[in-house]
Amino acid sequence: METGCTFCPKWHSALWLLLLMMLSFFHTAKAEITCRSCQPGNKWRAQELLLNLDMSVSSAGLKGEVLGRGPGAAGGEGRRPRCAAGSADCAPDEAEYTVPRLGRHTRSLRANGDIGESEFAKTKVSYVKMSGQRMSSDGAGLTSAVSPKRRTRRNSGKDEARSSRSAQRQDPGEGTGSAAERRVTRSELRRSGEERRAAGPRQEELKLNSSTFALTGDSSHNQAMVHWSGQNSSVILMLTKLFDFNLNSVTESSLWRSTDYGATYQKLNDKVGAKTILSYLYVSPNNKRKIMLLTDPEVESSLLISSDEGATYQKYRLNFYILSLLFHPDQEDWILAYSHDQKLYSSVEFGRRWQLVHERVAPNRFYWSKMGLDKEPGLIHLETSISEGQALYVTCKLQNCTDANKGKPFPGYIDPNSLVVQDEYVFVQVSTAGRPIYYVSAKRDVFNPMKLPKYTLPKDLHVISTDENRVVAAVQEWNQNETYNLYVSDTSGVYYTLALENVVSSMGHEGNVMVDLYEVAGIKGMFLANKKTDNQVKTHITYNRGRDWRLLQAPSKDLRGNSIHCVLPYCSLHLHLQVSANPYTSGNIASRESAPGIIVASGSFGSELTTSNVSVYITSDAGNTWRQIFDEEYAVLYLDQGGALVAIRHTPLPIRHLWLSFDEGRQWNKYSFTNTPLFVDGVLGEPGEETLIMTIFGHVSHRSEWQLVKIDFRSIFNRRCTEADYQTWHLHNQGEPCLMGVKRIYRKLKPTSRCVMGKMYSVSMTSGLCECTEADFECDYGYERRSNGNCSPAFWFHPSSMSRSCTTGMTFLNSTGYRKVVSNNCTAGVSVEYTARRRQCPIQAPKGLHLVTSEGTLTATLGTNVTFLVFLEEGDGARTSINLDFGDGHALTYSNVSSIEDGIKHIYRAVGIYRVIATGENNLGSETAMLYLHVTCQLEYIHLSAPFVAVRNKEVNLTAVLWPSQVGTVTYIWWIGNNTEPVITLEGSVACMFSREGINTVTVQVSAGNSILQDRKTIAVHEYFRSHLLAFSSNLDDHNPDVAEWRLDVSRVIKNSLIQATAVREDKLLVAVLPGLPTAAEFFLLPDKLLTEGKPEKTAAHLDQLAEVLLSALNQNLVQFTLRPGVQVTVYAAHLSAAPLVDTSENHSGSAMLMLLSVVVVGLAVFVIYKFKRKIPGLNVYAQMQNEKEQEMKSPANPTEATPGSQRDLVHSLEILDTELNSRPIGCMKPHVHVKFSTELPTYIV
Repeated sequence: METGCTFCPKWHSALWLLLLMMLSFFHTAKAEITCRSCQPGNKWRAQELLLNLDMSVSSAGLKGEVLGRGPGAAGGEGRRPRCAAGSADCAPDEAEYTVPRLGRHTRSLRANGDIGESEFAKTKVSYVKMSGQRMSSDGAGLTSAVSPKRRTRRNSGKDEARSSRSAQRQDPGEGTGSAAERRVTRSELRRSGEERRAAGPRQEELKLNSSTFALTGDSSHNQAMVHWSGQNSSVILMLTKLFDFNLNSVTESSLWRSTDYGATYQKLNDKVGAKTILSYLYVSPNNKRKIMLLTDPEVESSLLISSDEGATYQKYRLNFYILSLLFHPDQEDWILAYSHDQKLYSSVEFGRRWQLVHERVAPNRFYWSKMGLDKEPGLIHLETSISEGQALYVTCKLQNCTDANKGKPFPGYIDPNSLVVQDEYVFVQVSTAGRPIYYVSAKRDVFNPMKLPKYTLPKDLHVISTDENRVVAAVQEWNQNETYNLYVSDTSGVYYTLALENVVSSMGHEGNVMVDLYEVAGIKGMFLANKKTDNQVKTHITYNRGRDWRLLQAPSKDLRGNSIHCVLPYCSLHLHLQVSANPYTSGNIASRESAPGIIVASGSFGSELTTSNVSVYITSDAGNTWRQIFDEEYAVLYLDQGGALVAIRHTPLPIRHLWLSFDEGRQWNKYSFTNTPLFVDGVLGEPGEETLIMTIFGHVSHRSEWQLVKIDFRSIFNRRCTEADYQTWHLHNQGEPCLMGVKRIYRKLKPTSRCVMGKMYSVSMTSGLCECTEADFECDYGYERRSNGNCSPAFWFHPSSMSRSCTTGMTFLNSTGYRKVVSNNCTAGVSVEYTARRRQCPIQAPKGLHLVTSEGTLTATLGTNVTFLVFLEEGDGARTSINLDFGDGHALTYSNVSSIEDGIKHIYRAVGIYRVIATGENNLGSETAMLYLHVTCQLEYIHLSAPFVAVRNKEVNLTAVLWPSQVGTVTYIWWIGNNTEPVITLEGSVACMFSREGINTVTVQVSAGNSILQDRKTIAVHEYFRSHLLAFSSNLDDHNPDVAEWRLDVSRVIKNSLIQATAVREDKLLVAVLPGLPTAAEFFLLPDKLLTEGKPEKTAAHLDQLAEVLLSALNQNLVQFTLRPGVQVTVYAAHLSAAPLVDTSENHSGSAMLMLLSVVVVGLAVFVIYKFKRKIPGLNVYAQMQNEKEQEMKSPANPTEATPGSQRDLVHSLEILDTELNSRPIGCMKPHVHVKFSTELPTYIV
């Protein structure tokens, strides 16, 4: 039985009535759409895109995150100066000229070298601390069209609902499921503000001329890299990859090529090798026909080169793994390659052959020379690592980087990862006493310290821009945490004045600092910045390079024509300027050189910048007035050199429409670009300014192939523009036409003209000079602007100090407190009043003489060159002589300061602390500077000399013996016994006593320079003991290698032999073989407290009895052992004792004890002299070295260890392996190579 369902007219009418009511209800509802931060596009380099897909499917369809960037994006040609890099100024591998990359289903989206710099190359962003800026290749424009990731809202509850409604609102027919599966929401039943503007009565849908091509077989590939060969070329290359995030490598790849602007593609896997896995695509910035492909190094390390826009390839093997590439700005075949092992290679044949340039090169710290500044086109600037915390700035020839051809422009070491070469400036950083000092060189001249206001005390500094012959730097001062102050320099890059305080910053995806400063394209001197005031972020604008800033006037009406009441300064328009956390997201602010005055940005109005209620705004008059164009999140692209604008909606849902405006955003028309809704991953625009052909990349579902939609916008224009279609536009700032000293008039398209401007269009700017006013001058270095607008000297500044480079008889420019803004072209007017006046150089005595080492330290190594730098703040440097006394009896005199600009070098021949004095003198007086230099020698070895057995409550001397004996200033740190607090001394000996019997540990650490060495000894403390020396039959000497391990083993054998011959208990006997020849040993006898009851008389008698037993056995030759088959050794009692028979009884007379001690001392002296005379020729031997032991490299923390708890533990404490020293230097001088020192202490066996 079949059933059916039909609409009854009554129910049909009721349904339409319900729909009309719902439409009228939603008409007053305000859509809440947010916009995310995005990064400006990439003009020089072909773009990369990535896509993150959330695999969960909801009723609204797949949710994804589209990431993209490109010059056609909202990031356009406007330059957003960010941190200057690393660190890779901001981006670690921006040296790579990779093409755009798209991605799907990804979570961890970046591998090395994914970041493009394109538009930032124009801004020349670089930073001193992390890394230098790289140029990028000229590639196609690429942007993300969709971005579902919303800004964080302040009201999470309501915002979640708003976000849901916003995500569901879309054009009819745009969704992922079928009509039956798709849930219709109320917001879909009303028309947006854009739809109302675009259409009055119902009209037929407008369509664009488009074609779709599917990359069959690549449905599993989650990344793609795209390159449009160049202007006037129809070739597009696309590399798709399957990136396995578990393996962190590419497992599959496909190479596609189109020759018809993207209408169709051909798969080229057979031409590059069917099994070849490709990882990156590079394009020469000087010749877009030259392509370079890198294979996955996990499979093979090779590259493929094409010279015909990717039609054919040649394969070349590599013996290193390329991390990044840097192409020469002029020579198309010159490339620098940075490898994974910090080696820099060069090629002058576009990668066909490679040559090693230098090792230990810092990542992203290598730069090509610049024509007109460097002497040779093949010169390379690079930073090479010397040691941890030290690096060198080196210049090197491309094909001949030898030590003889290396240049060292900066005299001394620099901080690691601090070299930045940008335009005509070079920056380095040197830290002294924990504080960084920044140096700058202009036009490859000598380096000078960057002069910031005296008490700036920077914690961090980033070079933002170096164009127009001046430097813009972002400085985080000592009292700032999240904001930076902007400073601008003079043409030398040395003297800086404050431009704007408390500019907002954020952390980039690589941990780099992103400063909220945006340079508007097409209008010189115009910037936008977000400043934090009273915890509120407000957007400010300047038209004269930061001399004056003001707030933005909010629009007068919203999209619906309702009036907006927003009164300055309490309410203003605020824009999002920060780059997105992901570098591939489309920018949220755009401007173009070819469309001056037009800026598109997302933001909000009110008392401060917020992340809620974000709309899209546009200005057609360079920021004087603004209009709201969307109340939802859209990416806006420029077409036809700015003659038309394209908007693509940011949404996680598939779309098939875009919007076009031909009148600078006043009216928008809706067009469909495909019949099937598409998840948009990115947009690739034709290179150049015209951009009339675009390719949209996307996919129908998360399992489908890549869909490439080619859109040809030429069909919507009916003619070419003529002169009648243009009008003139006068640049102004709130009615003031004189900006940067000129009146500028631009030619732009009339809003009513709908025509193609074409490639031959020119802005055709005309200008007229203006008379100078006070607004054309900024405060000079050392001056501050007061509340009345005047510039007055800061409290720390002495205006006379500006004449320090003066020479008597010459003239200098005496500052008036003002200096003309760089690139300002005004004439006459107040120019004479504000311009620095030329004055005769005064004759004055030297003042402000400074003496430092080139490394900025107060230490030097013996026998190495020390470079002293002498600076004179004031005085006639040409007529001031400099005398430098090195403090070691040597001195040098120079006729003037200029003759020692490269520093004064000196070598010290002895360790010590030297007072170095520099004296500057002329006819009017003198000035002196002084420093104390610590010349040290590397501490190689220490030995703690201590007795192995000590008497309780008797003073014991502990001595630390150093090797070399003279190393400079030394600090000794002692841990004695169980004391938790150390004793710190400047002497190498201390006296101590032990009040308790048992095993005590003594540790000494010696700190010399940057090294800390440690030695440890254990001391057995007893109230009574006996000791006696042992001798051996002469055959033992023939088998004595005089090494610690041998003595340890023989000591154990002797002890066992003594026990077997005498039956003495094991824990009452200690035995140690002494180092050196003839072989000797010593035994110690310890009392048995149970038998003696601790009484002196019984103890002495007991020890005498044990000693008599042992000596009797020795004298009867009862103690023997077999060293090896056929070698029988006999142990004898020696005639001299190494220590007295010690006890504390009062029966021993003082004279007897003194006599006994004298005998022992004489015996020891004879023994030592005899031993060393056999081993060391000559008499200049340091006696203290006889008992040295190998030192330990340890931290000062926790120097003490668990103290042995029994005499059995003493075995391990005393049986530390001693090692011999072969040819160790004494006093940093090496002894005869054949001399062998025995440096060991006897090891006692218990």
